[in-house]
Amino acid sequence: MRLRTRLVAPIVVAALVGGTTACSAAAARPEPRTVSSPAGPAPPGRARGGASATPSPSPSVRPAIAVGGAPAGVKAKGAILVDAATGQVLWSRDAQTTRPMASVTKVMTALLVLQAGGLGRQLPMTKAAASYPWKYGGESAAIHPGDMLTVPELLAALLLPSGADAAYTLAQAYGPGLDAFVAKMNAAAARMGLTQTHFSNPDGLPYPSETSTYSTPSDLVTLGLAAMRYPAFRAIVDLEFYHLPKGPGHHQYWWDNTNGLIGSYPGADGIKTGYTDGAGHCLLFEAVRGGRTLVGVVLDSPATGPDAAAQDAARMLNWGFRLPPLRS
Repeated sequence: MRLRTRLVAPIVVAALVGGTTACSAAAARPEPRTVSSPAGPAPPGRARGGASATPSPSPSVRPAIAVGGAPAGVKAKGAILVDAATGQVLWSRDAQTTRPMASVTKVMTALLVLQAGGLGRQLPMTKAAASYPWKYGGESAAIHPGDMLTVPELLAALLLPSGADAAYTLAQAYGPGLDAFVAKMNAAAARMGLTQTHFSNPDGLPYPSETSTYSTPSDLVTLGLAAMRYPAFRAIVDLEFYHLPKGPGHHQYWWDNTNGLIGSYPGADGIKTGYTDGAGHCLLFEAVRGGRTLVGVVLDSPATGPDAAAQDAARMLNWGFRLPPLRS
C-alpha cells in the first residue's frame, strides 16, 4: 500500500503572466518509504526547490553505450533509462518497438496546452465531457457538469488522477475540437522527431482500437524531457495529491496522483502513468538523486498489482543511480 499524505493545506497551481508557480506539498510530507525492489532501500532524495519560469534546454536522446550489467527483475516488455543531463541511454529493452501507451498520452496533451498559453482561462465541464470517460471505460476526475475550472486546475485533473474528462475539455478548447487537437498532437510529434508515435485521441483510451495510439520507449523519453522543461508541468506531476476547495462556480475536488513512485521513491518527481488491457501498466518517470536526473519509461509491465510499472521503474532507477556519473 502506498503512503498517502493528507497533512497539507489546500494546494493551488496559479497561472501567472510570463510564468507559472505552484505550492508543493513536499515540505510537509513525512519521510517517504521506498518502493520495494531487489536492490533494497535507496538513499534519501534531493530537496525539491522552486523552478524557473523559463524552460531550460532539453538534450536529445543519444545511443546506448556499454555501462556493464542491467537492472534485474524488470518485467516490462519495453523499457528505457536515460541520463537526463547527457541524453545518454543507460539501458533499454525494445526501445524502438511501438506499443500502446495508454494515458501516458496525456503528457502530449498537457504539453500542447502549456505551449498554447492562455492559462488564465476558465473552461466549463460539459455533460459530454463528464460522460466521455464512461463511454470508453477510462479514468475520470469526476468533475461535475457545469463547474468552471481554470486551465491549471484542469491540468491537475488531467495529470494526477488521469481524468479523461479533463482531457476532453482541454482538447475541445484548444483544438478547438477533438479532431483538430489530435491533429495538433501528431504535428507536434513530427516536429519533435517522434517518428514512431501516433495519437488517435487526447487521452490514450483504446479507441478506435487498442493499438491506434502508440509510441516507443525512446520517443516517450524525448516527450518527457520536453514536458519537464515547463515549471507548470513539473509543479503538478511532483504532487502526491491536489486539493481544490469549493469555490465560486465549482465543487470541492481532491485528486490523488496515480504515479506509485511519488511519495514512496526518494527523489521521484514525475511523470505519468498509463493503463489499458492492451497496453498493460505503463509509466514515464523521472527521479533526481545526488544532483543526477534519470528519466525512463516502462511499457506493458505485467499486471502484478496497481503499482507494477512503479516497481519496474524503481528497479531501473536503483540500478541507474549506482552507476558512476557519465561525462557529457
